Amino acid sequence: MARRQRTTVPLHRPSKKRLSDLIDGRRRRKVLLTLSIAAAVLSMTLVALDAYGRREVPEGRWDAIIVTGCKVERDGTASPALRRRTLKAVELWRSGLAPVIVLTGGVGRFEPSEARAAADVAMEAGVPESALLLEELSTSTEENALFASRLIDSRRVIVVTDTYHVFRTERVFGRHFAEARAVGSVPRPKVRVLGALREVAAIADYALAGRL
Repeated sequence: MARRQRTTVPLHRPSKKRLSDLIDGRRRRKVLLTLSIAAAVLSMTLVALDAYGRREVPEGRWDAIIVTGCKVERDGTASPALRRRTLKAVELWRSGLAPVIVLTGGVGRFEPSEARAAADVAMEAGVPESALLLEELSTSTEENALFASRLIDSRRVIVVTDTYHVFRTERVFGRHFAEARAVGSVPRPKVRVLGALREVAAIADYALAGRL
């Protein structure tokens, strides 16, 4: 009787290329998941900042309304953001919220100072010069608060800034005044998103430095 030959089935071993593809696929999924989570957290943060800045204007009598500085255009006029903030402050002043408006901000890329450019907007809107105080040295939110506190003998202040900037502004000014409440001026959608993105980084920087 003839002997049967034993046949062996070779074990299937994935090629190096296939293993590499599997690993790369896992890495890509992990990266995509991480990016998706980061994007979701960032999106929620932006929405939260904007919502916080849209709270109702506080009631009662305050000592002063302070406008945070913002850039001046090449022609020496207030930028749209600075104009918007200033007009919001004028609106609050007209409602009798406080007797004086403090305009902050030094000279940036173009003259005059941010405070001076804002004062021009306020006076054009009908606010008498006697109701305006100018702080013309500051170059940051921290300095806006510090120098304003040295300029005026006030305990309770309303601070006007952009909606996405309200959270940080309120905390920074709260370290220099007995009570500080920030009110948001609403920028255009594109400006609001871009500004909020920068604001997230600024909040992280201020938090790490212990300035919130």
